[in-house]
Amino acid sequence: MRHHAAKVWLCMLLIIAISCQPAFAAKKSSDVKVKVTLVSVELVENNHVGNDWATAAAVNGKAMEEGGSQTFSIKSTGSFKLKASAEEQDKIPDTGSAEKSIKASSISGTKEYVLNVEVVENRGRYSGNTAHWKFTFKAEKA
Repeated sequence: MRHHAAKVWLCMLLIIAISCQPAFAAKKSSDVKVKVTLVSVELVENNHVGNDWATAAAVNGKAMEEGGSQTFSIKSTGSFKLKASAEEQDKIPDTGSAEKSIKASSISGTKEYVLNVEVVENRGRYSGNTAHWKFTFKAEKA
């Protein structure tokens, strides 16, 4: 009887020990702080598309100004998205945009990312002509 009680006691301890453990112990991915700066917005070429422009840039949907920075946390296995757009302002605006997804794991030190935006004239005698914008971002682990 004593032997049977010891087996029952050991089984109970084993069941308790197993039940206290998480069923699937997944590794937690640590967060990484990333600082992104919009270094410059430059009109590289304008072949008669227009003279009145509006530009916009964003990181993960948050607007950025030229020279401005944002610091945010993402999972080390995650990524963040850069977006840039340019719009020629007239009665019927011409618009172009570009975006790029950057993996957090690809950042070591300071890295520069360039988004090239092309805007095509949609009307008039210069229809089909293009303007090219260059948006330069800098990313670094904070």
